[in-house]
Amino acid sequence: MRFDVITLFPELFEPFLQAGVTRRAYLSGLVDVVLTNPRSFAQGNYQRVDDRPFGGGPGMVMMAEPLEKSLQQVRSMRADRVPVVLFSPLGRRLDHAQVQRWATSAGAVLLCGRYEGVDQRFIDAHVDEQISLGDYVLSGGEIAAMALLDAVARLQPGVLGDAASHQQDSFNTSLDGLLDCPHYTRPESWQGASVPEVLLSGHHAKVARWRREQSLLLTQRLRPELIEQARAAGRLSRLDEDCLAHGPAADR
Repeated sequence: MRFDVITLFPELFEPFLQAGVTRRAYLSGLVDVVLTNPRSFAQGNYQRVDDRPFGGGPGMVMMAEPLEKSLQQVRSMRADRVPVVLFSPLGRRLDHAQVQRWATSAGAVLLCGRYEGVDQRFIDAHVDEQISLGDYVLSGGEIAAMALLDAVARLQPGVLGDAASHQQDSFNTSLDGLLDCPHYTRPESWQGASVPEVLLSGHHAKVARWRREQSLLLTQRLRPELIEQARAAGRLSRLDEDCLAHGPAADR
């Protein structure tokens, strides 16, 4: 798959693409990332890509012309026609289901907005989808684009050291959309706190049940709406409901 990123700050992506576990996806070409700077298509000595908003008001607005020329350049380098995605507070909040969809797609053109926003005429003409990371405003779409790229890259085969790692992630369908359970490693005792005994028992069924119960209770406490979604979808068993109502079986 290939993601073309239209950004005024391509230098922000260079260390990101060369660090961490997900660099395997980018270096191997599993997730190809191509950066295009609208300034390369701007006119004048200052390569201007923004201007004051009509109607007045603070800030500047990204101009449609340099963005359209950037998009034309991207289209000319691709044989397929993938969606154009704008990162914007107006967009749908990014979630695991969306990441899974993008992870099995041919990619997209990711537009990183800056300043007060993008000329609406470009959005109307070319943007297929808008995505937001949450109900807050960033200085630009670059961080959001990196978040999407990282989430997509780690789902590609061979990227993570253990192929089953992402199956245990929070929100994954293997966890019925719930939060992940707590995790522990060596030493067995640290600053007076010990690892739960069940994790040292070697009893796989008991460990699996403990993890399920912890996942349920943690989700109920922190994200109760996910419990309701799992319940409505019929993904909670009788044992799950018993745990939610009365606590872990070992404590009763």
